[in-house]
Amino acid sequence: MTPVSGRRKRLTLPRRMVCDLLRAARGIPIISFERRMKLALLAEARKAVPNPPPWVLLFVKAFGAVAARRPELRRAYLPFPWPHLWEADENVASVAVERDYYGEPGVFFGFFKSPEQLPLPEMVATLTDWKTKPLHEVEPFRRAMFFGRFPYPLRRLLWTYATAWSGAIKARNFGTFGISTTGPGGATALNVICPITTALNTGVFADDWSIDFRLHFDHRVIDGMPAARALQEVEEHLCTEIVRELKDLARAAP
Repeated sequence: MTPVSGRRKRLTLPRRMVCDLLRAARGIPIISFERRMKLALLAEARKAVPNPPPWVLLFVKAFGAVAARRPELRRAYLPFPWPHLWEADENVASVAVERDYYGEPGVFFGFFKSPEQLPLPEMVATLTDWKTKPLHEVEPFRRAMFFGRFPYPLRRLLWTYATAWSGAIKARNFGTFGISTTGPGGATALNVICPITTALNTGVFADDWSIDFRLHFDHRVIDGMPAARALQEVEEHLCTEIVRELKDLARAAP
C-alpha cells in the first residue's frame, strides 16, 4: 500500500470542550428509557401561536414541571469526599445550542433556572439571544470558553471538582437536567452521554405528531419505574398545561 498523506491538527476549543465533557461522563451507568408520545393536540395549539416557540422549550418546561414535583430528578451522585447524593432545591435546565466558532460548528450550553416557572415568550427571547448574540456576550458560553482555554491538567482538576465534589457547582455549570434535540435535522441519537443525572432527547416527528421521547439517567440515582412514571407525566403535562399556555398565547396575540 502506498503511504497515506495527512497532517496533525490541534484540538479546537469546541472539540476540547466536548472531550472534557465526555471524560467527565466516563463511568456513569447511564440507562435509557423511551416513550412514544402522542402530541397532536400540542402541535395544533402550537401552530395557532404566531411565531410559535421551538419544541425544545416546550419539552424543557414540561420536564421542569415534573422534576419540580419529583426530587429524585433533581439529585446528583457525588463520589467525593465519600459517595453521597446531593439534591437541588430548583431545576436548572441545560440546553444544547449549536453555534459557529470561527467557521467550525460547536456545541454550547445555555441554562434556564426553574424553567417551569418562566413564561414561554421570555424563554423564546433568551434562546434567540443564545443563537444570535456574539459568543462572548452570552455569559455561560463565555465562561465555558474561558475554562476551555486552560491547560489540560488544570482543566482536568477543575472538571473533577465541579462534577464529583460539589453539587451546587455541578448544578450551576451543568444543570440538573439537560436536553439536546437533533430531530429537526432528520436524525437523532439513541443514547446520550453526559456528566449529569438526567438528559433528554427526542426522535423525529411522525405524520401523526407522535415522537419518541428519551430519558437517559444515572442508575445510581434513579430506578426504572420512577423514570417510566416521569415520562408519562411529561406527556400528560405537554398535552394539558402546555397546551393551555399555548392557547392563552394565541388568544393574547394581536
